[in-house]
Amino acid sequence: MCRIAAYLGAEVALERLLLQPEHSLVVQSWAPRELKYAKLNADGFGFAWYGPDDRPATYVNSLPIWSDVNLTALGRTLSSDLWLASVRSATSGFASGPANTQPFCDDDIIFTHNGYISHFATAVRPALCEFLAPPILASIQGNTDSEYLFALIRHLLAEDDELALESAIGEAFALIEDWADEETALLNLVMSDGERIYACRHAINHESPSLYYTTDDEGFPDGAQLIASEALTSSGLWRPVPDHHILILDPDEPPELLAL
Repeated sequence: MCRIAAYLGAEVALERLLLQPEHSLVVQSWAPRELKYAKLNADGFGFAWYGPDDRPATYVNSLPIWSDVNLTALGRTLSSDLWLASVRSATSGFASGPANTQPFCDDDIIFTHNGYISHFATAVRPALCEFLAPPILASIQGNTDSEYLFALIRHLLAEDDELALESAIGEAFALIEDWADEETALLNLVMSDGERIYACRHAINHESPSLYYTTDDEGFPDGAQLIASEALTSSGLWRPVPDHHILILDPDEPPELLAL
């Protein structure tokens, strides 16, 4: 399980999202309020953004977020109009290390997952490995269910270049539900194609993890849209994403909710 936060709006320094809010991801790493299956998020952290060439960039560290001596300077000097960040609590069986630390990315998409698939290695991964195209399977560097889930979405998008990202997410979840059978799958995702942010609150055979969003928190620039596993501020302006829904944030449109 992890905690995730994302920002879309006017360009801001990384610290506005990651460090400054009263209930920032740094605070959530050692004092989460709604983390049900762990006490700390101390198994690494990372953040992602899009560079001047419009390609994804990531920074990951497998140590606790509070131990990174570079973070204050990075937070002050890196700026973007889109940020995605997470702190990690490793699921048993998925080791700590850079290859297993999110966000993940390819040439277009940045991706984070908060949740787990029970008995993933025996119940779901064999079917996934048979399903994935060899180049996508070969690109997987770690062993987490999260990275395999990202690979599945990438596979579906590569198979159909007209498939919308939200449709690929829905198709991926349907496949996971079929393969998982009676296993538990917690499937909160937050990802971006560089223009929009897509978030979903979903679970199979279990209640969904927490996920919130806001479009009018006064602690951020006018028009900013944010998503977080736990509200970053006490403003009271954060709303829960409904269970089994995809939330789409677009810089030029109001938030859109789609039922899965």
